[in-house]
Amino acid sequence: MKKNNSNLIIIIAMFVTALLTANIISSNGMILTNIYIGNIQLLAPAAVLAYALTFLATDVIGQIWGKKEANFAVLVGFFAQILCTALIYLTPVVFKPWFNGSDTYAALNSLGWFTAGSLVAYLCSQTWDVYVFHRIKDWAKGKFGEEKYNKQRWLWNNGSTMTSQIIDTVIFIGVGFGIGLGMQGTDLIGTMIGQYCVKFCLALLDTPFFYIMTKK
Repeated sequence: MKKNNSNLIIIIAMFVTALLTANIISSNGMILTNIYIGNIQLLAPAAVLAYALTFLATDVIGQIWGKKEANFAVLVGFFAQILCTALIYLTPVVFKPWFNGSDTYAALNSLGWFTAGSLVAYLCSQTWDVYVFHRIKDWAKGKFGEEKYNKQRWLWNNGSTMTSQIIDTVIFIGVGFGIGLGMQGTDLIGTMIGQYCVKFCLALLDTPFFYIMTKK
């Protein structure tokens, strides 16, 4: 992918689209893996695929455009979530005499804990992702040399994503499902483990796409 403003806009647009999609569908479906660790079934929210794309997007931005632009994308995503949430909540208030919302809209309008958990998890995990991505990248440059280090892109791609997903999973599931939905015990633990396992596999699967998108 060429380093130009048009491609940067496209990647940021993909990032924000995936992020907002993940927020909207986060509480409206579950992935039942039918895989058990003891008595704990591994579960994952339906948003796991959409949210995984956000980490691929920031990694691509960091690799091609740099840390500054990756952090900028994170801030754009943060304010996009706030704007999206504000519009969802304000629409029935502003148009109250004429508003007739569906059950789906009512569900979206009651996602307070999911929104809070998503924002906190997002800021913590995405900031960590960008930081670790460039720390590992700089380390690899010193270890392998200027000419060879770029072939090891899987190191900072997977290392940053897999560690940041732990932060994201614990915070989001803990706040959204634990506090918001009152999920407890083995169900809560199973959802955390299940979501991370799915995210771990998706991180591995996105590696070829990362190589393709960052190929010079």
